Amino acid sequence: MTVNSEAASGSAKPERTLGPRYKWIALSNTTLGMLMATINQSIVLIALPDVFHGIGLNPLSPGNTSYLLWMFMGFLVVSAVLVVSFGRLGDMFGRVRMYNLGFAVFSVASIFLTVTWQHGVAGALWLIIWRVVQGIGGAFLFANSTAILTDAFPANQRGTALGLNSIAAIAGSFIGLILGGVLAPINWHLIFLVSAPIGAFGTVWAYFMLHDIGIRKHAKMDWWGNILFAGGLISILVGITYGLQPYGGHAMGWTSPTVLAMLFGGLALLIIFVFVETKVAEPLFRISLFRIRAFAAGNIANLMLSMSRGGMQFMLIIWLQGIWLPLHGYSYSQTPLWAGIYLVPLTIGFLLSAPLSGVLSDRFGAKAFTVGGALLTGVTFLVLIFVPVNFPYWEFALVIAFNGFGSGLFASPNRAELMNSVPANARGAAGGMIATFMNSASVLSIGIFFSLMVAGLASKLPATMFSGLTAQGIPASAATTISHLPPIGVLFAAFLGYNPMQQLLGPLLKSLPSAHAAFVSGREFFPHLITGPFHSGLGVAFSFAIAVSVIAAIASSLTGRHKADTGHESLGSELAAVASEGTFEPSELVIPDVVQDTPESADNPGISG
Repeated sequence: MTVNSEAASGSAKPERTLGPRYKWIALSNTTLGMLMATINQSIVLIALPDVFHGIGLNPLSPGNTSYLLWMFMGFLVVSAVLVVSFGRLGDMFGRVRMYNLGFAVFSVASIFLTVTWQHGVAGALWLIIWRVVQGIGGAFLFANSTAILTDAFPANQRGTALGLNSIAAIAGSFIGLILGGVLAPINWHLIFLVSAPIGAFGTVWAYFMLHDIGIRKHAKMDWWGNILFAGGLISILVGITYGLQPYGGHAMGWTSPTVLAMLFGGLALLIIFVFVETKVAEPLFRISLFRIRAFAAGNIANLMLSMSRGGMQFMLIIWLQGIWLPLHGYSYSQTPLWAGIYLVPLTIGFLLSAPLSGVLSDRFGAKAFTVGGALLTGVTFLVLIFVPVNFPYWEFALVIAFNGFGSGLFASPNRAELMNSVPANARGAAGGMIATFMNSASVLSIGIFFSLMVAGLASKLPATMFSGLTAQGIPASAATTISHLPPIGVLFAAFLGYNPMQQLLGPLLKSLPSAHAAFVSGREFFPHLITGPFHSGLGVAFSFAIAVSVIAAIASSLTGRHKADTGHESLGSELAAVASEGTFEPSELVIPDVVQDTPESADNPGISG
C-alpha cells in the first residue's frame, strides 16, 4: 500500500510504502486496544469486594453507596460522553495520533490505580478519579480504532477486519469478569496492574508501527454541539446512577428532585443539541442520517439489543452469587470468582457465532442474522424466566450460551448493515453515532435492570424476610426494620460477595442462640429466603429484555433490502469509504499510487479500487 503521508500539509514529498503486512499490524494493535479497554470496563465488577476490603471501606454503609456505583459506572459514563468528540479530534489532528494518546492515557491511569496507597474515602476517591481517566483513554481508543482499520484495509477485507475488532470489543466485557475473579483474590491491585504493561507495550507499538495514511482536513470544532451533547448526556447518565440509590422512604431515588432535575435537564439539553446540529455547517452529529430508513431502524435495533445485554450481566452475577453458588457449597467470599467462571458459556456462545455471522451475512445478506439473532436473544430471556432459581447448571449454561450466540449473530451484520446504509461520505458521522448509542445503552440498561429488579423485590421481599427472620427468633421490631430496608442493599451485598444476613443483622446475631445464629448466617438461609422474591424481580427485568429484543427484531426487519457486496467498489467509492468510515466527519483519504483523487475518477464507476 502506498500513501501520500504529507498531503495534509500540502507538500509534495515522496510517497512511503508501508507494505502488505501493515493492515495486519493495524488490526492486531487496534484489537489489543479494544480488548484492553473493554476488559477494564468489566474487570472491576467481580473484583469490587476485594477492592473495598483492600481500602478498608464498607460500600454498603450509609453514604458509601455512591462510591460503589461510581467505581464501575464512572468508566462507562465518561467513555460514552467523550467518544464522539474524540473521534472528531482524530479527523482533525490524526486518527493514529489520537488513538496513541488514548493508549498512553490508559496506561498512565492503570499505573496510578495500581499504586493506590490511600484507605477509606480518600482511597475510594483516588480510584474513582483514575477510573474516570481510564475512561478518557478508552474513549480515544473507541473513537479512532475503527477509522484506523478502515484506512488500512481494502474494501473487500474491511468487513472482516471490523468484525474481528468488534468481536474483541464485546468479548472483552465477558473476559474481564473472569480475570477480575481470578486476580482480585490474589491481590486487588493486579486487576489494574495487568493493563499497565499491556498498555505501555501497545503505546510504543502504536507509536512506531501505526501511521496516519491519509490526508487530514482541519475543520472547525462544533463547540456548541460538544458542550450541549456532553452536558445533556452526562446529566442523564449521572441521574440514572443516583437514581439507583435509596431516597427518603423510597427503595430507589427516582423521585429525588436532584435526580429528576438531572434527567429532565439533560433531556432538554439534548433536544436543544438536536436543533443546533441542524443549523451549524460542520455538526458533531449528522441528524439528517436518520432520514435513511435503514440507518434509523438499524440504530434502533442496535440500541435495543444493547440495552438487553448491558444489565443482564448484573442480574446473572447476583443470581449466581446471592443464591445458586451458596446453595451449592460455595462460601460468599468465593462467589465472585466462580460467578465469572460459570458465565463462560455466555462468552463462548458469542465467540462462536459472531465471526460466522459476519462471513455469512456478507454472502447472504444481514437481515436474516439481525432479525434471527434478536429473536433468539429474546427467546433465551423468556426461557431464563422459567429456569428454576436453583437450576441444574447444564440447563443454565445452555440457555446463556444461546443468549451469547444470539448476540453474536446480531452484532457484526447489524454493524455492516448500518455502515452500508449511509452514503460513503457520511460513514464517519454514522460510526460515531453508533458508538455513542452503544456505550450510552450500557449505562441506561444497568439503571433499568436494577430498577425493575428492585420493583419486583419490593412487592414480596419485606413479608418474606419478616416471616423468615421472626421464625428464627429475631425480635419482631428488628425484623420489621430489616425487612423494610431498601432491596438495593440486599442486591449489592449479594453482588459484592458479602454474606447478606451478616451485613443486615450485624450485632443482632450475637443475641441469638448459637444454632439459630449459625443457620441464619449460613449458606442456605438467605438463598432460600430470597428465592421467591428474586424470581419475581427477575421476571420483571427479563420481561423488559424480551420486549426490547422483540423491538430490535422488528426494527431490523424494517431496514430494507440488502445487496450483497461483490467485493469491488469504484475508485470514488473506495476513496470516500476510507476517508470517512468509523469516525465522525470525512477528512482523510488513502491515495492509491496509480490513480490520483480527481472528480472524474471519483465519479467513474468503471475504475475499480
